Amino acid sequence: MNKSKNMLSIAIAALVLQSSPGYAQQAAATVSSATAAIRPFQVHFPEEALTDLRNRIQATNWPDAEVVSDASQGVPQATMKKLADYWAHTYDWRKAEARLNALPQFITTIDGVDIHFIHVRSKHKNALPVIITHGWPGSVIEQLKMIDPLTNPTAYGGKAEDAFDVIIPSIPGYGFSGKPTETGWDPARIAKAWITLMQRLGYRKFVAQGGDWGDAISEQMALLAPPELLGIHTNMAATVPPAIAKALKDGAARPSGLLPDEQRAYDQLDFFFKHGLGYATEMGTRPQTLYGINDSPIGLAAWILDHDAQSLALIRRVFDGQEEGLSKDDVLDNITLYWLTKTAVSSARLFWESKLAFFDAKNVRIPVAVSAFPDEIYTAPHSWAEQAFPKLIHYNKLTKGGHFAAWEQPELLVRELRSAFRPLR
Repeated sequence: MNKSKNMLSIAIAALVLQSSPGYAQQAAATVSSATAAIRPFQVHFPEEALTDLRNRIQATNWPDAEVVSDASQGVPQATMKKLADYWAHTYDWRKAEARLNALPQFITTIDGVDIHFIHVRSKHKNALPVIITHGWPGSVIEQLKMIDPLTNPTAYGGKAEDAFDVIIPSIPGYGFSGKPTETGWDPARIAKAWITLMQRLGYRKFVAQGGDWGDAISEQMALLAPPELLGIHTNMAATVPPAIAKALKDGAARPSGLLPDEQRAYDQLDFFFKHGLGYATEMGTRPQTLYGINDSPIGLAAWILDHDAQSLALIRRVFDGQEEGLSKDDVLDNITLYWLTKTAVSSARLFWESKLAFFDAKNVRIPVAVSAFPDEIYTAPHSWAEQAFPKLIHYNKLTKGGHFAAWEQPELLVRELRSAFRPLR
């Protein structure tokens, strides 16, 4: 990074921080030691890195095309070649950099690891702080569309009392956060780091939100139950009852007596466990073996696209030119972030670290809100959510949206967060 530009970026970001409400108290609380300091952060990758990326895309050693007419063998070659052509010849990463750098970004060291986070304070009084956590194969880019509607609700059909302060960290090993050099960074340890982060920012009360790993981390925060945490919201809730979890694990037939929503959820999970867990199995057992996705941008892109059947179908439509919740640039902003930060393998290690039964109910006892999207890996039924969360304060089954809800359907998820957390203000 150019030194003079870096110094200017630091100065600008410092002014943003200093103009924030409560800066003096926050500063006094956070600069007591070097490791507790909050440092301004800006994004800039050298042009050489972008040139190398384009060259690697164009030098791809393509495999033979699939021998089926659908995606049952994986991401179709036609989709990948359309993506590659756009990525190499049209896509502009600098737009994503500018979008990120227009936001207040910071780094702070927690438990020996640098944690990157976006922190946007609302102009409205009594805004409720919310820490929003992304998942895999996501990043902070997933949540960018929600920031302004959450912090500035009156400009988006909301009320001043709906306002949030928004904190979006990068999970360790992901994006601009540091890469752990020791084992042990599982969702519970990340949850502890997030609590430390919110305390370090001076918040005496806050809520948490997430899907995918963001759900796992938010639920671990809820299990720790610090007094500052008022409640959590999840768009991929872990609600599966023990008997259902056992039947799925054993590969048994669908249990009798299930309600229609429960039957659909069981079938969705059964399909995912039988046909959609390939990536999770590899990353959960042998993440270091994935050298190829750190060396080939097309290999990385295909690995990321093949997360779940519904998301892949949506992205295929995007590159076929259809209007969807995501754009080509949305998809490539996220993949390019993984490539430029060299986090393909470091992000995969979270699967190896975690020992959680991902979808099983965890005995969360603080207030929980659930938004169930139809094209999620499974659509959590209301009945299961009530059993899993004794203090369920909100449940809504949406009519559209999938795994990347904040990214694909930000307006819907913003409305959900406003409604879900209103009782906790």
